[in-house]
Amino acid sequence: MTSPILITGAGQRIGLALAEHFIATGQTIIVTYRTRHAAIDKLEAQGALCLYADFNTDTAINEFITLLKQHCQSLKAVIHNASSWDCEANNPDSATLFDNMMRIHAKAPYLINLAVSELLLAYQQQHNQPADIIHLTDYVIEKGSPKHLAYAASKAALENLTKSFAAKYAPHIKVNAIAPSLIIFNEGDDDQYRQKTLKKSLMAIEPGCKEIINSVELLLNSQYITGRSLPVDGGRHLK
Repeated sequence: MTSPILITGAGQRIGLALAEHFIATGQTIIVTYRTRHAAIDKLEAQGALCLYADFNTDTAINEFITLLKQHCQSLKAVIHNASSWDCEANNPDSATLFDNMMRIHAKAPYLINLAVSELLLAYQQQHNQPADIIHLTDYVIEKGSPKHLAYAASKAALENLTKSFAAKYAPHIKVNAIAPSLIIFNEGDDDQYRQKTLKKSLMAIEPGCKEIINSVELLLNSQYITGRSLPVDGGRHLK
């Protein structure tokens, strides 16, 4: 098997779009899912290795790492997309919410990056080009969020880990982040919410997952970019 790309949280939305893109290019992929949507069956039928992973405990994270290593001897890239858009309004237990957000968005990538570095280095040695780690963060790392305090803090932690891992693994592994704002709406978002959200950016559009796919490809194809966070926000910072 050729060196696969690992995509966490690929059962829907951006993660699924990335998985479908790489399958279409002939790239071998491994994906994780927490909920087995119908899309997972389709990905498996197309040749993807789909592994259940719920990063709800340290034990669960380490069990996933052990399982992953049973299925591959090298990795071309790791794309950390698994995420939870949870907030204080839905969780009276703020301490548990904070721990959950930090574990999903920072601790799981931290532990996985440490554990799979040998697999990424194996790719680098085989192909004489850097392997990649890409963190999907969020626009809120710049401004914070009064409605999603724990979420914003955990994504900011992941952005900081991008810098640390880039310094640790250079020049053999490039480590970057992508910080999106609105990419795609949810099916249940009403028109009022959509119009309000569109007005937050200069471009005022729903760009679609292709923007993230293009950003990932840019980072994968670069031989030089590392330790950077790529904003994909339609100029929202200027509004």
